[in-house]
Amino acid sequence: MTKDEVRQIVLNIIGVVAPDEDLSDLKGDVRLRDQLEMDSMDFLDIVMELRKRHKIEVPKEDYPNLATLDGCVEYLLPRFRESKVAV
Repeated sequence: MTKDEVRQIVLNIIGVVAPDEDLSDLKGDVRLRDQLEMDSMDFLDIVMELRKRHKIEVPKEDYPNLATLDGCVEYLLPRFRESKVAV
C-alpha cells in the first residue's frame, strides 16, 4: 500500500460523506474542516467508513491525527500495511 493509494481511499470516503464537495483542490496540510463544509458528524462518518470498509479502528484519542489529508495518510498508512487490507 502506498501513500497515494491511502490518499485515494481517504478521498473516496470523503466523497461519500460529503458528495457535494469539490475535492480536486484539497490541500494536504490544511485542516479538512477548514476546507470543506464538514461538521463533527461528518468526521465521525469518515471514521465509521474506515472501520466498515477497511476494518481500520481509530481510537478517539487519535482523531486529531486525521485533521488534515496528509495527517490521515501518515496515520493510516502503517495501519493499512499492518492489516494488509485490499484496496
